[in-house]
Amino acid sequence: QVRLVESGGGSVQAGGSLRLSCVIVEVAFLRPNCMAWFRVAPGKEREGVASLDYDGTTNYANSLEGRFTISRDKAENTLYLQLNNLRPEDSAMYSCAARYNTCPRTGSLSTGAFDYWGQGTRVNVSS
Repeated sequence: QVRLVESGGGSVQAGGSLRLSCVIVEVAFLRPNCMAWFRVAPGKEREGVASLDYDGTTNYANSLEGRFTISRDKAENTLYLQLNNLRPEDSAMYSCAARYNTCPRTGSLSTGAFDYWGQGTRVNVSS
């Protein structure tokens, strides 16, 4: 079992930055190998933002244009998402997700690939 707790969301103006955090509480003392961030905006479907595998391999949604960075501090058991040059269309509820298996070679940004989810942290970007 894995419990995920996100924080770091907030309200910023366009062009601003935020860093989201996801603390990984490992109830079974096992570390998930594949982690990811997803987001869902009002009226839209959940979309994958970025994934990070145990070996450091990352995958990002093409639409981000290099503005976001996913990272993990294993010592602190925390997953991060650095959001730079934010746009109003980035406004959404951001959630982290985890799976014990390594990331799938394809579909690492698919909701069905992950078994554990956090409650989310909200990001609001104003123009």
